[in-house]
Amino acid sequence: MRKVYPDAKAALDGLVFDGMTVMSGGFGLCGIPENLILGLRESGVKGLTVISNNAGVDDFGLGLLLWTKQIKKMVSSYVGENKEFERQYLSGELELEFNPQGTLAERIRAGGAGIPAFFTATGVGTLVAEGKEVREFNGRKYVMETGLVADLAIVKAWKADEAGNLVFRKTARNFNPMMATAGKTTVVEVEEIVPTGSLEPDQIHTPGIYVDRIVKSTFEKRIEQRTVRKRETA
Repeated sequence: MRKVYPDAKAALDGLVFDGMTVMSGGFGLCGIPENLILGLRESGVKGLTVISNNAGVDDFGLGLLLWTKQIKKMVSSYVGENKEFERQYLSGELELEFNPQGTLAERIRAGGAGIPAFFTATGVGTLVAEGKEVREFNGRKYVMETGLVADLAIVKAWKADEAGNLVFRKTARNFNPMMATAGKTTVVEVEEIVPTGSLEPDQIHTPGIYVDRIVKSTFEKRIEQRTVRKRETA
């Protein structure tokens, strides 16, 4: 089965529908599937539940889907860089399921591994634990969290071969590899596609069995918050 598609629109064709759940990889603005996010915006799909570490910024990443009101609910761990997200949430237009970052990562990993739920000490005695089962193990309380799966996972990798084996680079390994395993369908955008067999097996981070479609893209690679030291005056 050929996995390589010519562009984001073609790679998403036939996969999107209103009310679907989408996992979107990356950490801040690093390693986000920016072209597939644009493809979702152009598709006009609405009522999305989006599982992502963050909600992008106002004019980039998932923030673009917030402006077009295509997202109904966010399942996230950090949303502090997006004023439109704040406005929609405070006005009741947007639902939010807030997670500690490690818990979110483990919920996604568990979903990809077929684990329906697990117990963690993180969040016990806080709002995070409200309405959830709490048990005691060895004298310590733990809250039960469920695994997460999605109808579609959109992922950004550095390199792929034509069979879908993936290599990630540096911080882009946050959330992307685990999301690739937790989507019922996984679409990946990459900077480079090489022939099958070109990648050293020990260098592969995600096996191609998890990947359904691949598209080669170019990337803007924004920096979320640029901070530099002030120059010393002579």
